[in-house]
Amino acid sequence: MASLSSLQRYRLTYKPKLPSDLQKLLFLVPEPIKATHANEHSKELLPLFPHTSQQPTIKFKLVDRPVTPKLLKLGVVLSGGQAAGGHNVISGIFDALKKFNPNNKLIGFLDGPNGIIKNQTIEITEELLSLYRNQGGFDIIGSGRTKIETPEQFIDAENTIKNLDLDGLVVIGGDDSNTNAAFLAEYFLEKGLKTKVIGVPKTIDGDLKNELIETSFGFDTACKIYSENIGNIHKDMLSAKKYYYFIKLMGRSASHITLECALQTHPNLTLIGEEILDKKLSLDDIIKEIADMVVMRAEKGKNYGTILICEGVIEFIPEIRQMILELNSLLAADKPHLAKLENTLLHKDKVEYICKQMSSTSSESFRKIPQYIQEQLLFDRDPHGNVQVSKIETERMILNLVEEELKKRKKHGKYSGKFAPQPLFYGYEGRSGLPSNFDSQYCYALGHLAALLIQSGATGCMCCIGQLTKPVEEWTIAGIPIYGMLHMEIREGKKKAVIQRSLVDLNGAVFTAFAVMRETWKFSDDFCCPGPIQFEGPAEITESIPMTLRLERKCDR
Repeated sequence: MASLSSLQRYRLTYKPKLPSDLQKLLFLVPEPIKATHANEHSKELLPLFPHTSQQPTIKFKLVDRPVTPKLLKLGVVLSGGQAAGGHNVISGIFDALKKFNPNNKLIGFLDGPNGIIKNQTIEITEELLSLYRNQGGFDIIGSGRTKIETPEQFIDAENTIKNLDLDGLVVIGGDDSNTNAAFLAEYFLEKGLKTKVIGVPKTIDGDLKNELIETSFGFDTACKIYSENIGNIHKDMLSAKKYYYFIKLMGRSASHITLECALQTHPNLTLIGEEILDKKLSLDDIIKEIADMVVMRAEKGKNYGTILICEGVIEFIPEIRQMILELNSLLAADKPHLAKLENTLLHKDKVEYICKQMSSTSSESFRKIPQYIQEQLLFDRDPHGNVQVSKIETERMILNLVEEELKKRKKHGKYSGKFAPQPLFYGYEGRSGLPSNFDSQYCYALGHLAALLIQSGATGCMCCIGQLTKPVEEWTIAGIPIYGMLHMEIREGKKKAVIQRSLVDLNGAVFTAFAVMRETWKFSDDFCCPGPIQFEGPAEITESIPMTLRLERKCDR
């Protein structure tokens, strides 16, 4: 454990509130609600989940006398990327277990799902937890991206579960991790194991949500951290009045973070991937829109501004999307093209070779992008041979292309301003900060609920805390079958059962509100500076929730 700052030590003493129901753990009994999970993918999903396809939604009712809790030994694993609040989920599980029975035990799997496969564990104790309550990061047990998906891995997981004699396993993760939880729950039932599996919705990207799961934990804290930084940039920009900032934000598959940060900070222009795809905007269209804005602001004497860019924007641009698909196919391990490129010395020759293999449209798109992006597309690939989109410096690429467009306009007398662009990427620094009060309390409640669901005999469910726009005491609790969230999707060239990611709804209340306001922001200096996360003070700043959530749930809080 690293040294703690004064603020970290102070946050250790914070006592998260709990929903009223979770304050009465021993007086809650499950109230199953019959499953209705039929969807267009049912025929393909049912053979994969014969035991869990009819899992009910679990709600709870209060009874007059305390229930007699079981003696429990649970495991917990942190899976995937970090998100502020993970330590509070674990704290919530631990505290709930001890309320049920002081002899209950919690075992942490080290370094993610790989810890399950290799049976690498540590017992979570009060002494250990005392250093991590309300802290950022996942460092109490570490995390990892290993997926338990091969027959050998499932057998290893089964042996570990048997060896530890676990009554339950809590999987804290995003859409892929909770999909893994669904498969583990099914497998354990198939093998006749007593171990129940419960998922917890985690991802800063905000794309693990639906009509029941209102938000994933970590989203609020990440967006507040990014928005503070964007606000600081706004103040610096207004002071110097000479820079354009191209700011890329995390969220590869969805633009929820970018949209939330835009609502909090009022940038001049925001690139929402889902809108680009819906409108079929080309790269030229995007560059033209930005250049037009720069020219018009220059005419007002404003040679400065901010542009927010979603991390996965390059995959939303139709012709670039098609180009990447072709490259992924051409440069697959079973094809000869990658080896040919590696043995070609000059970059221009590499470009000529690969362009001859692609369609004319993709070839044209590839030639248009800067050389350093071409190199990233050709050689910076993941173990499956796919482009690592998150590593592509799209903010720099867009900046360079805008710069070239403005030079052309200046040459033809259509632009006379000054353009001094600066690229920025806000990424990992948002994943492990001290969790906001909202995330601290949300996660603590999720942990309690996970323990309660296992105590109640539920499996294959995801923790669901509802009515998050209301005071904490009024939040509702339930366990939602993960099976009902699954659909079939092509992943790595194969059709797989996965939890469907939630994209920005272009017809929804959030985007509609943003679309109205952004025209005002474009040419004005209506920049907003939210400042750092506040832990003490008026409730309006310490207990604030994501603007996205407020708009979706039509709340004034």
